[in-house]
Amino acid sequence: MTATDFLDRRDSDARLGPARWGWRGRVSRVSGGLIKPRMGAKELAYHADRRAIQKDFTGPRTIAFVNPKGGAAKTTGVLAAGYTFGTVRGGGVVAWDNNETRGTLGIRGQRGGHRNTTRELLEDLERFKDVFQARIGDLGAFVRSQGDAHFDVLASDERPDVTGIIHAADFAEVHALLQRFYRVILIDTGNNMRAENWLAAAEAADLLVVTSTIREDTGYSGLWMLDALQDAGYANLKHKTITVLSDPSDKVDTRLANDLVQVYEQRSRGVYRVPYDPALVSGSVVPYDQLSAATRRSWLAACAAMTEGL
Repeated sequence: MTATDFLDRRDSDARLGPARWGWRGRVSRVSGGLIKPRMGAKELAYHADRRAIQKDFTGPRTIAFVNPKGGAAKTTGVLAAGYTFGTVRGGGVVAWDNNETRGTLGIRGQRGGHRNTTRELLEDLERFKDVFQARIGDLGAFVRSQGDAHFDVLASDERPDVTGIIHAADFAEVHALLQRFYRVILIDTGNNMRAENWLAAAEAADLLVVTSTIREDTGYSGLWMLDALQDAGYANLKHKTITVLSDPSDKVDTRLANDLVQVYEQRSRGVYRVPYDPALVSGSVVPYDQLSAATRRSWLAACAAMTEGL
């Protein structure tokens, strides 16, 4: 290979970007295929997690993110999982704010060209009754596309003049509709586990994700919730639950973190830590493209575990 050939290939690689070739691909190309570096353990695990998330399901799957304590990272967890499932699977994912009052999923997700929410969808469900005429494109009037993140958001009621609540029957109708058009349904639950729609979501979920920050109040709130569900007769609870623990700052109580990991390992299929990410703490629209590499990798592992539990 001449120097000119090398420079031409280097420029071509630069245009294609590192995501297309990576350093191993560039070494292989520059050497004419004579050198083929092997993947290390971390890279093998990365590709294994992607393959796990991309697996086919025999039908739609529902994942409910739960913790009755506010500030337990349910909403940011749903959006991060939506981004992960959406980009890795290539779509077919919806994040649904099943809050009995006003949730924040619609605020933290990218804004749409309309202000419609679950409430407006419930008022217009008749148009979807005919399964032969209803189209997924018709849902565009109610869900909000998250662009390059490749998933949609169905927000909770945002009208200040509405006092009605979402009943279990309302949940069932919306859930049945979403199951017709999406393969993965991520539910952001509210904080009242006695509410009809909260209980309906927990009952309908194929998998529960307990979210918590590394704090005593959110951590033990999640454990109290698992105790309550178990006492209420939810069967095989450990098998259908995983835990995601998020660092609330760049410095956390290591002893508390270890204690929470240990106790949740006894109560769920697995525990996954998510590092502190400044992109998630502003309280405004989540900038998916600004999530740190560590955050993305942590959620990739967590979502792979979710898929294995479905």
